[in-house]
Amino acid sequence: MTLARSELIGIDAGPARMEGMLDLPDDPVGVVLFAHGSGSSRLSPRNNYVAGELRKAGMGTLLLDLLTQQEDQQYQTRFNIALLTERLDIAAEWLGQHAASAALPLGLFGASTGAAAALQLAAMRGPGIAALVSRGGRPDLAGEQALAKVLAPTLLIVGGLDGGVIELNQSACAALRCEKRLDIVPGASHLFEETGTLEVVAGLATNWFALHFAGLAPVRVTQQ
Repeated sequence: MTLARSELIGIDAGPARMEGMLDLPDDPVGVVLFAHGSGSSRLSPRNNYVAGELRKAGMGTLLLDLLTQQEDQQYQTRFNIALLTERLDIAAEWLGQHAASAALPLGLFGASTGAAAALQLAAMRGPGIAALVSRGGRPDLAGEQALAKVLAPTLLIVGGLDGGVIELNQSACAALRCEKRLDIVPGASHLFEETGTLEVVAGLATNWFALHFAGLAPVRVTQQ
């Protein structure tokens, strides 16, 4: 899959400016907005690997830093889910206004605390989010009220060695009222660093987004 567009972008968020990389293949079927976890960034090798696999399947991706470097150094800011959700919402709005992505179904991919922000955004935007995937996420931090409002089909992926995070995802999955699934990857720790485990995550995410983007992409009419 060749890239039709790859650009470094900047999105203003009040006094902060979020920097990110937008990559769109030819004729994308949708676009996935990534929400990184605490202490991570748009350069995360794990999220970039998953994004690369999504692009091979014909999906666009936007990886960006929701926090500035200074903000990310502060523990309280890293875990400020309301702030992360606000920034993610601004990025989603930008994608909805950008000519190359405005007509595309929007998916969310969240890791760690980023998963909580993605779920809160899905609760806010309702049918505006086509699908959501959480990798090693903390969906519990979204709050039960937000979880109950999520309409987007949601896939929770957790490592089989990830201790208490499994239980947190099981509880969050029970609180969701949308189409949902919880997949536990055997032999994987929180960061999915074990051989082959990240490939499993990428495959699960790709299939989930492909399934729920199907039929939602804009119809392109060929001129006779």
